[in-house]
Amino acid sequence: MAGLFFMQKKHVSFSKRVFTGLGLGIVFGFIIHLVYGTASDVTTDTIDWFNIIGNGYVKLLQMVVMPLVFISIIGAFTKLKLTKNIGKISFLVIALLLGTTAVSAALGIGSALGFNLDGIHLSEGDAEKARNELLQEKVVGVQDMTIPQQIVELLPSNPFQDLTGARPTSTIAVVIFAAFIGVAYLGVRRKQPEQAEFFAKIIDTLYTIIMRVVTLILRLTPYGILAIITRVTATSDYDAIVKLGKFVIASYVALIAMFIVHLLLITIAGLNPVNYMKKALPTLTFAFSSRSSAGTLPLNIKTQTKDLGVSEGIANFAGSFGLSIGQNGCAGIYPAMLAIMVAPSAGIDVTSFSFIITLILVVAISSFGVAGVGGGATFAALIVLSVLNLPVAIVGLLISVEPLIDMGRTALNVSGAMTTGVLTAKITGELDQETYQQSNIAEA
Repeated sequence: MAGLFFMQKKHVSFSKRVFTGLGLGIVFGFIIHLVYGTASDVTTDTIDWFNIIGNGYVKLLQMVVMPLVFISIIGAFTKLKLTKNIGKISFLVIALLLGTTAVSAALGIGSALGFNLDGIHLSEGDAEKARNELLQEKVVGVQDMTIPQQIVELLPSNPFQDLTGARPTSTIAVVIFAAFIGVAYLGVRRKQPEQAEFFAKIIDTLYTIIMRVVTLILRLTPYGILAIITRVTATSDYDAIVKLGKFVIASYVALIAMFIVHLLLITIAGLNPVNYMKKALPTLTFAFSSRSSAGTLPLNIKTQTKDLGVSEGIANFAGSFGLSIGQNGCAGIYPAMLAIMVAPSAGIDVTSFSFIITLILVVAISSFGVAGVGGGATFAALIVLSVLNLPVAIVGLLISVEPLIDMGRTALNVSGAMTTGVLTAKITGELDQETYQQSNIAEA
């Protein structure tokens, strides 16, 4: 911790401090694991203290998510940044998120088939049994909610409740509510310009203050990553990881392949993928360590706007919708792989073209409705397996390696949202090419 503070005082770059925190966390976590094990009192007590920093940092980020999304979307209207292209931007963001999820599902299918994954031989321990009992209770609710009902759940019935993050769909609901206020502002500006100008100044002031809060919190990123990754490396069940190593490797092959697809899309758009990689890496590192797409949102938006040159409105649309729609890792690759693993037990030929196409379509459509039932890879898998009438028990059998795989899935989710923001800005002409081409990364 003292070393990171010293680096900050010496104005060492933000990205170097982030990776230093990551490295220190890995080393310290392994030392704790090797010396004391995962279940000792020393390990538990040490991690409890580290959680003050790690979990505290994530909570601070989550604290500013709703205010940031709400003010930024309205600010995009008051600054005329979304007025002309609001319909086109919304369509592109959603289409790109769903499209990349379909591609990620195809890659997940390919990886599962290539590694010849089979869910029949997975064993069920006490932890897995308890997890499956819980899943059986929840799957009923998933099956009872249709896709149209899940879409209706995205709409805000009580925006003040959604501003507290009370529902899984709260983030999208806040975006919709803020967009309504933005459209209303445009109407007031035409008829009552003085009131509209006063409102715009209030929003601009609030936005400046919120961004200052975000900056203060982001300065803690290296410390947060150090604490979080220490917990992960100190408490991971490495024996279980070895036993399920084939599934872990297959998962990361698919995740890396999809990340390469993101870079290819950036290249096809005429942009330098190396610049994207360099500037996105600190954000993806935090997403990987924290396993929280919501917690990564402030850093996601900051990277898009300050480092990649994406306009504020598009960055907030892409970042916010990316929390609940078209998550490439959690709602794309993971459910597709599980479906391939369990389908043979139901007498389905997983190599048939019709089944593969059906699975890709179900995954893509279900990724839009995941937020309506709680979001996350578990619910995405439950929805897909339930729609295809496949057994859902496999979801609980992978609990031992869930944290390790979830790290990569979360990083891919965030990369998908950022790629969507960059591509949308490029297509609509709202990408600051000069900012994107700069080699330096903006300091927190």
